[in-house]
Formats: sequence, C-alpha cells, structure tokens
Amino acid sequence: MIKIYYQLTKPGIIYGNAITMIAGFFLASQGHIDWQLLLAALVGLSLIIASGCVFNNIADRDIDNRMERTKNRALVTGAISKQKAFIFGTILGLSGALTLYFTTNPLTLCVALVGLFVYVALYTPLKRLTMHATLVGAVAGAVPPVVGYCAVTNSLDLGAILLFLILVAWQMPHFYSIAIRRRDDYTQARIPVLSVKKGIYVTKINIMIYIMIFIMMLILLNVYGYAGLVYLGVMLLISLYWFLLAVKGLKPAIDDKAWAKKMFLFSLFVLLVFSLMVSINGIIRI
Repeated sequence: MIKIYYQLTKPGIIYGNAITMIAGFFLASQGHIDWQLLLAALVGLSLIIASGCVFNNIADRDIDNRMERTKNRALVTGAISKQKAFIFGTILGLSGALTLYFTTNPLTLCVALVGLFVYVALYTPLKRLTMHATLVGAVAGAVPPVVGYCAVTNSLDLGAILLFLILVAWQMPHFYSIAIRRRDDYTQARIPVLSVKKGIYVTKINIMIYIMIFIMMLILLNVYGYAGLVYLGVMLLISLYWFLLAVKGLKPAIDDKAWAKKMFLFSLFVLLVFSLMVSINGIIRI
C-alpha cells in the first residue's frame, strides 16, 4: 500500500523538479551553501509538488482511464479512493507549506504555492479545453529553481527571472516531444494538445522556436554575470545539438515517434547538464 501511495505522488516529477530547485539554490548561494536550509527547502518543496500531483491524479482519473499508459493508476483501478487521495494530498501540501514557512522565508512559500495553484487550479482543468494549457503547465514547472533561489536570497531579482524563463523555454520542447510520441493516447483521451489540434509538423516547428528561445535565455544568464564562459560553452554546444536534432525531425521519411523519443530523452540530458553547470557556477565561477 505504501508503494501505491508513493506512486500517486508521481515521484519522477518530484525528482526532476528537485534537481532544478537545487540548481537555483546553488546559483544563489555563490559558494556559501547552507546545507540545512537546502535540505529544508528541498523537503518542503517536494511535499508541495507531491500534493499537486495527487490532486492532479484525482482530477484526471477519467482521462487516465482512457489512456494506455495511465489506465493502471491507483485512482483508476480503485486501489485508492478519491477521499483517501484527497486527504493524502492535503496532508502533503500542508506539511510542505509549514516546512517552508518555518525554515525558509514567506517569499519562498508564496512562490511555491503559486506554482501549486497554477498546476492544480489552472493547468489541470485547462488541458481539457485548450492546447495552450501546455504553456500554463510550463509556468508551474519553472517554479522549483525560483523556489531554491528565493530560499537563499529572499528576493525575486533578475537571476530568479532568468532561471524561470529558461525552464519555461526548456519545458515546451520537452512537452511537445511527449505530445508527438503519445499523440494517439491524447487523441483517445480527447486532450487538445498541439500535435492533436495542429498536427505534428506544426508541433515540430514550435519545438525549434522554443529551443531557440531557450538558447537566448541561456546566453543572458552569462551576459548578466550569473554564470561563466565554461557554462556558456557547454550549454551552447548541447543546445545547438538539440536544435539540430529538432531540425532532423522535418525530414519527410522520419519515424515521428522514434524521433520524438530521442528528443524527449535528450531534453532530459539538457536539463541535467544545465542544472549541473548552474550548480557548479554557484560554487566556483567557470
């Protein structure tokens, strides 16, 4: 039963967001790491993200029942009742909020709660109605590094804004790759993602546009002195390869699902390297 509740929190999402939160924390720390604060902020944010994922599962149980990859989730099969899931999600959210309130600062808590609100109250219902919900979801997903940054600085300065914009730009190609790869599932569930509403070609063009925006935001992090030249060189090389991989997707004879899987996996690599380089720059400027 513990495993079932654990899976209800979507641990993959928690771990991915934890990585970016740590990167934001390290960048803001400038070599002076408060490990106790880092642990507290990480636990608090992870609990809030877990809460959002549980509430998302509750709201999406009818959709999940229509999709092959989600039809065995606990709320669909009845392994966990809606009432128990709601109580579980509430406990997680309150625990996370109290942790951030007593260990960080009010701004950090507010930023985390805004992310929770956008994900649960805006993105979750909107994804049934409009293809633009993907951008709303990207806003929620870009909050964790800002939480880490604010836990240290207690301010929303240019560094926090750039981290936010970089993560928004990264998430769009990441999500659109999923939308192409899982297009049949989304069609079956009647979710109007871009690949369903406008087609795969238009989705591929959008992927290229957002990768270019991502690259521009990466450069600004260096221009404004938050990261060094080694960071810039590494990230430009990786991001340009990501863009070339996106361009290859325009070939007429390409297997769209296989290409989308490569794009998805490489986007995770991009995020991992970005988080690593930003973290290193928070310790020693390179």
